[in-house]
Amino acid sequence: MSGIRRFEEIRAWQRARELTRAIYHLTENGPLARDFALRDQLRRAALSAMTNIAEGFGRRTKADFAHFLDQARGSVVEVQSLLYVALDVSYISQQQFDQHYALAAEVISLIAAFTSYLRGRRPSSHTTAQETR
Repeated sequence: MSGIRRFEEIRAWQRARELTRAIYHLTENGPLARDFALRDQLRRAALSAMTNIAEGFGRRTKADFAHFLDQARGSVVEVQSLLYVALDVSYISQQQFDQHYALAAEVISLIAAFTSYLRGRRPSSHTTAQETR
């Protein structure tokens, strides 16, 4: 972490930003845009992931940062769950679901690897060394 000077350099934050942008675009038109509760919850969950990564970076200790990364990961899992709702009520296509779910899964993986690094653990076998940077 000593090589990171700004939260914008964190790969997990970069991909969480892309997820947030994708969710905002997904929810701006069609029936999902008119379901205010689901639309707003999806947007808040994606936004929470991105902002928790940034906020954690601003904390004083690795333990605090890891805690905020845990919160971010939970928010991305919430996005995945909400995507199921959007799919189940036919607000989005299977292709849209698959695309957004996969991006969310990538963000989860990046967050998990970074959290493991901060806590001094080895990343799990499905993460690569590049993901921990």
